[in-house]
Amino acid sequence: MYTKKDILDHFDPHLALTERHYFPAAAPHARAWHFWLDLEHGYQVTAGCRIHLYADEDRWAVVAEMRSYANRGFRAELNLYYFGNCIDYPLIEYPDHRSISNWHSITLIDGEELERLSKFDDEEKFETINPAAGTVLVRDQRVLIEPDPAKYRSLGIHYRNWAPHTDPEIHFSDLLRYLDATQPGLVQATEPDIREHIPPDLRKLMTIDAFHYTTVYQENHNPSEEELYQLIAQVLITRNPAEWRPTLPANNHWSNWESGYL
Repeated sequence: MYTKKDILDHFDPHLALTERHYFPAAAPHARAWHFWLDLEHGYQVTAGCRIHLYADEDRWAVVAEMRSYANRGFRAELNLYYFGNCIDYPLIEYPDHRSISNWHSITLIDGEELERLSKFDDEEKFETINPAAGTVLVRDQRVLIEPDPAKYRSLGIHYRNWAPHTDPEIHFSDLLRYLDATQPGLVQATEPDIREHIPPDLRKLMTIDAFHYTTVYQENHNPSEEELYQLIAQVLITRNPAEWRPTLPANNHWSNWESGYL
């Protein structure tokens, strides 16, 4: 059996990895990493996020999901962050080392496709969509690209106007945010995606689409004292989605946070 404190302690950023509950001891010479949902990531232009809760009497899992454009990785990706007492933590083999972490990434739009979308002679239009591209391949599905910047603006998506006195261009991150808003099923994690690193028979309690997020960069950041994590723990220990009763306003929309600025 697990307690509310067990769950909250797992999110404590002040614990060393070797002291963190449930996180496995890294294999010899393996580098260990433990990540949190970060809506202000300097290398990720955030497009959307959700939190998935799973539990039974003996096991619990929280999977945080973020869709984003990796501005240094040159790809659109789906990032999943795992927490719990039953996680099959991803172990990645590199030529010179091994890495274990609670993070799993799925490519939504790869670099080759983005390069095709940005076939411009003008280098100042780097990371912008060529109107002639027409479609984009998202995972294994090809969809039409909305070419009208006004459609993006109507959703609060601020396209970039790289050159004065010219028509505005649509940035890679704008495209992902537009797809996230208009075709969420295309870019959101599927249940098989999420369950890749949790037991297949673990009961799903709920998905949280809107929640109150607190920056992870403040000096006194302590998740165990935040309403979001307290409510998550309460839902898990009772296994009752009705315990999700937030009092703070939801602010996890990308427009409330600056990201991808590095």
